[in-house]
Amino acid sequence: MVSRAPRKFSRMLRVNELVREVLCDELERLADPRLELVTVMSVDVSPDLRNATVYYGALGRDDPSIAVALKSATPRLRKAISREARLKYLPDLKFKEDPSLETGQRVEEILRKIRESEQ
Repeated sequence: MVSRAPRKFSRMLRVNELVREVLCDELERLADPRLELVTVMSVDVSPDLRNATVYYGALGRDDPSIAVALKSATPRLRKAISREARLKYLPDLKFKEDPSLETGQRVEEILRKIRESEQ
């Protein structure tokens, strides 16, 4: 009998990270200038593997053309997932802007104002 060590991460966390890495690699290969500073922050794949929500961020840019560029790149991104990840189903990708970047910038701004008022 072979004993197996317990895994540190659940299967869905590993799938989410794998899809995120594949998307990051493929975004670097795209020649679309609208996607130059876009980063995939996280991915949330549904338990049935049919849908994935991709949270992205673009530091210093609030441009609606990013969403359009991501939508037009979706077929190529899905092809990269099918090539790199062995999943039962190829998930449909939905892109959402990650609010954590804005929140982080807002916290930085508040901290900066507090430091300035203390001096």
